[in-house]
Amino acid sequence: MTVTVRLPTQLRDATGGDGEVTVPVDGGSVQSVIDALFEAHGELRSRLTGEDGELRRFVNVYVDGEDIRFGDGVDTLVPDGGEIQILPAVAGG
Repeated sequence: MTVTVRLPTQLRDATGGDGEVTVPVDGGSVQSVIDALFEAHGELRSRLTGEDGELRRFVNVYVDGEDIRFGDGVDTLVPDGGEIQILPAVAGG
């Protein structure tokens, strides 16, 4: 199965400038997609996860437009051909 991962400008230097990356995935969860993404683009690991391996608090992940925080988190299922969008939280004042 393959999944498209869309990345914001701030993370594209880790993918050679690509804003969209297609990754082959064995499982159907967000975690399996993230693992495949890290295999292909290892620099993203430290930018998206903490030392505990969990997604950083300010990283927002969407599966086909739905926030995984309102689903099953990284266990949220991703359909074949689905799209994951990774966005850093934006704050300001």
